[in-house]
Amino acid sequence: MNFVEELKWRGMISNIMPGTEEQLNKEMTSGYVGIDPTADSLHIGHLVGIMMLKHLQRSGHRPIALIGGATGMIGDPSMKSQERKLIDEDTLRHNQECIRRQLAKFLDFDSDAPNHAILVNNHDWMKDYGFLQFIRDIGKHITVNYMMAKDSVKKRLAANADHGMSFTEFSYQLLQGYDFLHLFQTENCRLQMGGSDQWGNITTGTELIRRIDGGEAFAITCPLITKADGTKFGKTEGGNVWLDPERTSPYKFYQFWLNVSDEDAAKYIKIFTDLSQDEIAELEAQQAQDPGLRPLQKRLAKEITIMVHSEQDYETAVEASQILFSNKAQDILHRIDEATLLSVFEGVPTFEVSRSLIEEGTPLSTLLTEHAAVFPSKGEMRKLTQGGGVSVNKEKLADPNTPASTDMLLNGKYILAQRGKKNYYLIIVK
Repeated sequence: MNFVEELKWRGMISNIMPGTEEQLNKEMTSGYVGIDPTADSLHIGHLVGIMMLKHLQRSGHRPIALIGGATGMIGDPSMKSQERKLIDEDTLRHNQECIRRQLAKFLDFDSDAPNHAILVNNHDWMKDYGFLQFIRDIGKHITVNYMMAKDSVKKRLAANADHGMSFTEFSYQLLQGYDFLHLFQTENCRLQMGGSDQWGNITTGTELIRRIDGGEAFAITCPLITKADGTKFGKTEGGNVWLDPERTSPYKFYQFWLNVSDEDAAKYIKIFTDLSQDEIAELEAQQAQDPGLRPLQKRLAKEITIMVHSEQDYETAVEASQILFSNKAQDILHRIDEATLLSVFEGVPTFEVSRSLIEEGTPLSTLLTEHAAVFPSKGEMRKLTQGGGVSVNKEKLADPNTPASTDMLLNGKYILAQRGKKNYYLIIVK
């Protein structure tokens, strides 16, 4: 597989340094992507870089994931208007371990293949590097004029003219450039990849390699991903979409991809899956024929949920998606786990009731009026029940005086009440 050609048809190349494709065609080449370790989970904003590493490995080259333990203590000024908060080494190490486990779902770290992935942390080679030695060895090779000319610096200064830019941040590109030099010297790494906002930092690295070692190194950047409406990719009302199921449940993760626009689905399926050009062309043809069936979104959501989570999580998410309209909803409700249940009904009104009310067999007409204000009165509940407008756990209620029972409890602590077609209420039993 030709790596550059693969990235081109997938729309994943913004800039490429001359000679890069020739280098990749000549021999197995090591290439790296830097990952900021300021959280103990990656989010979908990291996925473009990770997919570049994945495609690099699929093409027979060796991927290196660099955790920015040292640079993460400073913060990259690119695309930022404020300086980052600094984090301590213990937190960085914890974050690194969590990130490695997530990366292992995309990259082969453990096989005997010559191009197995490796994980490095720049804190390991920066922590004992003295300041005086660094500015003598490295700083003298790059002029301030060169650093000031970078877009990331110019934009940062323009955006924050009142406060300027600290020397700490200004030094970032020199540190990132040194990372590339270090990997060039220790791992024969000839390629760095990243988002298009990283071009200036990456080329500082190639310049250092040329000036200090007389070597030749290369760069590829991908476009920054945006949504068709121009808003930021990867953000929802609740913030980032994380790869950690504790932060973003597999159900919510699946729903994020399922609900992207047709235009975005056509773009994302090339970037975020391994599907071939022919497979994607076939899905695009199906989408054009019947957009209502949304084959692009469904396949995108399937592929990426399985890749990040698991086949089981994908199947659970699909099943949970059917709760609101499936005739098997009762069975599904009793099967799904608590996290998925809460994800599906996130935002619906909730009421807490005492477990003793359930164990004593309190009539639902009393439970859902006096203890949980699902209905304003028993009379209204009775009238709606007679018209078939009341359900408990997606099962139509025939008699409002049906006693509550522990058999009704979902995951041992929830009852789902429904008033009319669209009004759901979650009763939490404590």
